[in-house]
Amino acid sequence: MILLIDGRAGSGKTTLAAKFGRVLGWPVIHLEDAYPGWDGLAAASDLVARSMLNPSLPAHQRGFRRWDWYAADFAEWVQTPRSPSLIIEGCGALTRDNLEAAASLGDGQAWGVWVETPDATRFDRAMARDGHFREYWDMWARQEDEHIAEHSPRCLADWVIRNG
Repeated sequence: MILLIDGRAGSGKTTLAAKFGRVLGWPVIHLEDAYPGWDGLAAASDLVARSMLNPSLPAHQRGFRRWDWYAADFAEWVQTPRSPSLIIEGCGALTRDNLEAAASLGDGQAWGVWVETPDATRFDRAMARDGHFREYWDMWARQEDEHIAEHSPRCLADWVIRNG
């Protein structure tokens, strides 16, 4: 089973994925490691089906180049864990293409989760986690809006979690 966890910045996706990963013993991929910079939400979302979970690629070629946020450049190759069960979390994780790619691997099951949290709570969490985010908040929110408008991740979700 592959679980795709999506939601806006600060909604609790990473915390939820970490808890599921710990309890289930499943590896977790964080899209934050794949966004190629602050304007890279759509690019990382596309990588899920095209590279991380692409069933036409041999297992050793599935993965992505990690983005080094300090160097503002690509870093090492990260191979998708060879596991029948996996969690991918981050804004952009849940699209129809990503669900189809996920369902084509492992045991054939793919599930989507959408995490909702009030805007003020999300903002406070994001700022507490990364003070640099403040200058990119509006730009990132526009990318989230575009992702939501294009892919309707909440509608694709098997579960909607209201957090807060």
